[in-house]
Amino acid sequence: MGGGFVDEAVRAVPAPPLRGLVGWYSGYRQRGIPHGRHRGLPSPWLTLILTLDEPLSMATHPDPFATPGDYLTLLGGLHLTPALIDVPGRQSGIQVAISPLGARVLLGLPAGELAGIDVHADDVLGADVREVHDRLHEAPDWAARFHVVDSWLLGRLSRLDGVATASADPVAGSWQRLLSSGGRLRVDRLAAETGFSDRHLRNRFRAEIGLTPKAAARVIRFDLARRRLARRPGRPDLAGLAADCGYADQSHLDREFAALASCTPSAWLAQEFRNIQSGHHPST
Repeated sequence: MGGGFVDEAVRAVPAPPLRGLVGWYSGYRQRGIPHGRHRGLPSPWLTLILTLDEPLSMATHPDPFATPGDYLTLLGGLHLTPALIDVPGRQSGIQVAISPLGARVLLGLPAGELAGIDVHADDVLGADVREVHDRLHEAPDWAARFHVVDSWLLGRLSRLDGVATASADPVAGSWQRLLSSGGRLRVDRLAAETGFSDRHLRNRFRAEIGLTPKAAARVIRFDLARRRLARRPGRPDLAGLAADCGYADQSHLDREFAALASCTPSAWLAQEFRNIQSGHHPST
């Protein structure tokens, strides 16, 4: 791929059998941009990144004990602290947003086993992720690249769907209820709906999803808030945003940004302005 200034961001939906298990594909390619750092924020999606031209350079992982390093492919679970990614003037790849409910049938393990960590994807998915990584380099455009990912995940779905142990319906249902409520549903109400005790639901949820119901609600609410913030970066109404997303007030929103993003909403907007403007502001 040639040099010069390039700023591409393309999003696509997966093939119909994958919808509900995969949220979207996000393709990105940037060249000639200032050196900087991207902040990978907590979100309700597992992250799979397949790089194209250069590796992903992780400066800080959600797990503070993990060593910085370069990744040709990266797989990360749900987390409560941000990752920091070095961007030395260029980056390119495809990000796949995987639902925690899709982890067993696409990855072969529950999302809870990836909670709070990033790993080399081939350590979990084996040789076929290296093969799809190679095929992406041969694809001529974004549509062809997304088709490569579609075909690969459909193949994994057909192989794993029959042997994976599905998550219990109460856990899956509780996760969907949390999502549809924007993270506002009370945990005691969730437990009452399942017939589980709070403790039993918490343990089952952590094992299957990777977070407790309370932590998952925080992440869902935070993700909704920062995505809405990104839609109007020039005129953020933080008090209105806080009210719309279920926070007690703007101070509550600020505290959640400090806890989950390690910065203020305004600082995040300033740091991610170029990515927001280009449409490339994925979570890691």
